Amino acid sequence: MTVEHDVRDLGLATGGRYRIEWAERDMPVLRQIRERFERERPLDGVRVSACLHVTTETANLMRTLQAGGADVVLTASNPLSTQDDVAASLVSHFEIPVFAIKGEDNATYYDHIKRALDHQPHMTMDDGADLVSELHKNRTELLEHVIGGTEETTTGVIRLRAMAKDGALKFPVIAVNDSLTKHLFDNRYGTGQSTIDGIIRATNVLLAGRTVVVGGYGWCSRGIAMRARGMGANVIVTEVDPLKALEAVMDGFRVMPMIEAAPIGDVFVTSTGDINVLDVHHFEAMKDGAIICNSGHFNVEINIPGLQKIAVGELRRVRPFVEQYTLRDGRAINLLADGRLINLAAAEGHPASVMDMSFANQSLGAEFMKQNASALENKVYTIPSEIDQEIARLKLESMNVAIDTLTEEQVRYLNQWQEGT
Repeated sequence: MTVEHDVRDLGLATGGRYRIEWAERDMPVLRQIRERFERERPLDGVRVSACLHVTTETANLMRTLQAGGADVVLTASNPLSTQDDVAASLVSHFEIPVFAIKGEDNATYYDHIKRALDHQPHMTMDDGADLVSELHKNRTELLEHVIGGTEETTTGVIRLRAMAKDGALKFPVIAVNDSLTKHLFDNRYGTGQSTIDGIIRATNVLLAGRTVVVGGYGWCSRGIAMRARGMGANVIVTEVDPLKALEAVMDGFRVMPMIEAAPIGDVFVTSTGDINVLDVHHFEAMKDGAIICNSGHFNVEINIPGLQKIAVGELRRVRPFVEQYTLRDGRAINLLADGRLINLAAAEGHPASVMDMSFANQSLGAEFMKQNASALENKVYTIPSEIDQEIARLKLESMNVAIDTLTEEQVRYLNQWQEGT
């Protein structure tokens, strides 16, 4: 009997399984955790509702939680990021209920979130805090079941910390995004590579010699700027934080306000977590043919309603993920992937090898929450550093990289204060 689901086509399942297995080969840390989970069953009896990007890597996370005894339901965290063959395989081959269809409309997206919450979760697993938000706004009768949750994105952590500050958060949440083995690697190397991949797949433009403007200089934007420069682009960074702006300058990038970058840039990428990073006055200053896209979690970083308001004539879909808006003076601005995550909407998201660490954090974060929920307050927590260290150790081990260990003499020296120069 097939589990409850809403996916595009179960006939895609075989191809999805092949791709899930391909990704698994590059996720040795998660595989080791799954093997331990199968023996120890640390999540026995825990109902988990997950709102994540439905990709091959996420499929391997779901398998790991399931191996640990969890009763898992998965829904998409973005209407354009679902890989339909993966969704089909999870239902057909692993009997995991999935509610996700690539390109689903807004109403379907929220209906799918509702169906994931009908699972009456003990634990939420979010990529953008939509499950937590829906629970607190419209499904408060379910809060009594919830012991805690995990959150994977910078955007989601910002939302949850705001809730905690206002006293609105009703259960503890672990900010997986704040783990060093997550944001130092996934955000920088994963987002950096996959964003460039998405831009190139959507447009087939040559980045070498072009001017790429990166909005923000957090960990994701650092990766984007680094990889764009590696492709031969001239990179400009815009920032509001003087420390991050100074770092960008010291890293060798040009830094200026977005309004000054607007007439110079050929390709614009936002990744800040805030709204209207690209706004109407920026569009009005851009050159003909400018390409704009977003790699932040929500499609609010580009003021799309504002762009629609100043555009004239017919909206042209010139390529599968390229919508061309024409301004009154005839200039064209090309919006990629409806302003949604370009790396997942137009490409496949992060490579499996970097998601290996991120989803190791998700798995061990769920285990930590199960073990410690009764002792935690309704706040946002970071995974303990020893878990972070263990994930890094396992990753190095899988790469056949050895490191030094401290001698007893070195340990004693670092833990005393008497010896000086």
